[in-house]
Amino acid sequence: MASKPSKRSSDELHEAGANLAENIRQLREARGLSQGQIAKLAGIPRPTWSTLERGDGNPTLAVLLKAATALQVSIEELVAPPRATARHFPAGSLRSKRRGQVTVEILLPEPVPGLQLERMTFPPGAGMTGIPHTPGTREYLCCERGEVLLTASGQSWTLKEGDVVVFRGDQKHSYRNPGRKRATAFSVVALAPG
Repeated sequence: MASKPSKRSSDELHEAGANLAENIRQLREARGLSQGQIAKLAGIPRPTWSTLERGDGNPTLAVLLKAATALQVSIEELVAPPRATARHFPAGSLRSKRRGQVTVEILLPEPVPGLQLERMTFPPGAGMTGIPHTPGTREYLCCERGEVLLTASGQSWTLKEGDVVVFRGDQKHSYRNPGRKRATAFSVVALAPG
């Protein structure tokens, strides 16, 4: 005699179905496709797609795999709790570190492979030495406020508000505020593989 499903498993199945419906709808809309267009791309009938978005029925593994492939995500992402379409991070809530007198704020709250984004705040006269990255890395430095003196590979540039310097991030480099007021700069590091 087969055992009766527990209330917990029934609730979990209902939740997975609701997650699937919401994720599939969000992902389709984010790609700007109609149900008919995405169903054709996935190779499943449009009514089947509509059933997925309503959270009705019990899709087969083959249907889920086709939907995931068409949306370019994993099956796990289809049934996981939906991600928020946007998240707000109030000032001061992101991770930061001190390098001497310089404050370095990490501006990517979630890891992005191969990318670093930081805001550096320099009191007058303060500076710091950068850490060389993997060979082939490019760094983009933008001065937002004040002045920042960048020295990289034996060359120096004084960046004023709005200036950008692109340089090899795999070499010795340093930053300093040569001015009399606080300076702020953004650093974008495109890490080379390896």
